Amino acid sequence: MRRFLTLSFRNADLPPFSCQFGDRRRRVLDLPLIAWLTVIWVLLWSTLTWANVVTGVVVAVAVCLAFPLPRVDLGLRLHLWGILRLVAYLLYDMYTSGVKVTRQIFAGRPHRAAVIGVPLRCRSDLMLAATAVAVSNVPGGSIVEVRRATSTVFLHVLDADRPEELEAARRSVWRLEELTVRAFGTPDEIVRVAGPPPPHRTRTAGGT
Repeated sequence: MRRFLTLSFRNADLPPFSCQFGDRRRRVLDLPLIAWLTVIWVLLWSTLTWANVVTGVVVAVAVCLAFPLPRVDLGLRLHLWGILRLVAYLLYDMYTSGVKVTRQIFAGRPHRAAVIGVPLRCRSDLMLAATAVAVSNVPGGSIVEVRRATSTVFLHVLDADRPEELEAARRSVWRLEELTVRAFGTPDEIVRVAGPPPPHRTRTAGGT
């Protein structure tokens, strides 16, 4: 009797942590990919609730079944301790940044906005996109462009009156990059983000 559901530990041909549905028209669900798509869904909604998590899992499974991908190494690894650290930092950063933005709104004085380029240490498309999504979910800054060739993100910051504020924005991006890679990156990427940040230009595009 043939199995309708086959787990990866029973079939060495399947990717790790995956399962296969059906016999003739086989569909393979990559569980790390489903987990990652669920994280992206929750980050897009900017609210961690059970409803968003369950909906994200359902959407991820539906997408994987409707649009099966060829077998490729996405460069995605799940590190439980790294994921917990990333979630805790995002919640803390969202709170503190939200308070800061609220104070700027009610301060009664204009602030100079700017767009700054922040070079990243990670080189994979997946980690570059994940870092950009994480940064965009923090109030006070948003990604306006991602330059894949140079692994650079361009960040719009609300308070660019002082150079210290711009440097703090860069350090925040690098911190989120490190936490994202330590949560989902490969060992080579983790070693890369453990090093010092790449050199950057201090030139910015200003505005009011």
